[in-house]
Amino acid sequence: MELEFSQDQDDLRDAIRAVLVKESPITLARDVFENGARPDALWATVVALGWPALTVPEDLGGIGLGMLETAILAEELGRVIAPGALLPTVSQFVPLVRECGNDAQRAQWLGAVARGECSGTVAIAEEGGGFDPAGATTRIQLDGGQARIDGVKRFVIEGDAVDEVAVVGRHGDEIAVAIVPTGDAVANPVHALDGSRRLVHLTFDGVTVDAERVLRTDGEAVRRALEEATVAMALEMVGAAQTIFDTTLEYAKQRQQFGVPIGSFQAIKHKFADMLVALERARALGYYAALTIAENDDRRHAAASVAKAAAGDCQRLLAKEGIQIHGGIGYTWEHDMHLYVKRMKSGEALFGTSAWHRARIADALGV
Repeated sequence: MELEFSQDQDDLRDAIRAVLVKESPITLARDVFENGARPDALWATVVALGWPALTVPEDLGGIGLGMLETAILAEELGRVIAPGALLPTVSQFVPLVRECGNDAQRAQWLGAVARGECSGTVAIAEEGGGFDPAGATTRIQLDGGQARIDGVKRFVIEGDAVDEVAVVGRHGDEIAVAIVPTGDAVANPVHALDGSRRLVHLTFDGVTVDAERVLRTDGEAVRRALEEATVAMALEMVGAAQTIFDTTLEYAKQRQQFGVPIGSFQAIKHKFADMLVALERARALGYYAALTIAENDDRRHAAASVAKAAAGDCQRLLAKEGIQIHGGIGYTWEHDMHLYVKRMKSGEALFGTSAWHRARIADALGV
């Protein structure tokens, strides 16, 4: 495996960062959190730049890049805790359609994403919050030219704001995926910890769609797509953790006690050393997982779980130390620290917690 970024990938990161710093300032996330604003201007900008098409194949009108580029995008989105549909579209909807759809279905929905005409998300979790497709109980029943969907999906990112929802369910004993227009489901917004990220529960009570909207597939294909979503979520958490680290480090250089910066105290230096180790560990494991997916390495299943577990460990430490080093101001609503902490905490619960992924690894090892 080549573990160094290419010049093109470095340039892509720089370009994404430059745009997001301008178009997705922390005031946008705060406006979404406090006032329920919608980041429509940000979506229009990223569509104009072609970012939703990042990993759509070139023959469908996309840019044709891969998982590493998705990982770079996810980390940069996390740095600014960008709201909106870009992350679920690129890292959830596109991989699921690509892995599970036939040629006509991929052309229909991935082509629309590439043209900026479609945003999407994935509905996988059900009661209990599990993200394993084997546990899906939502029914997708085919009857002639129609398919009926019955079930409840929980914690769907942007589930009432995107154009299409890829619903993972069961057709008989098989795993199937139905692409459902967002307005066909009953959406119940979740009063979530992270108000800058829109989460909803979706109820499908006899919802019918054309049979052409059902991607007949298997659990392995769905798991492969969800691994991309999992790693992207892990790296978004890393991006938010990096901003917490940078902000806290700058504060420690400025804040003085006993006539000297608090960053000069040995105890504070130890905290930063621990934070940096956790951050770099999570980043390295995240990009390692992205590489295994990009190269379809047999280790991709375990690597995705390790990456998410490491990101969870990172967020716990960075959230605690970031707030504590800031002291009293770190607990205030007016300071931005809580926005980054809440984004990381939200990410920890989505696509499997650290404990869930550790249990998954243990099962694979027969422990």
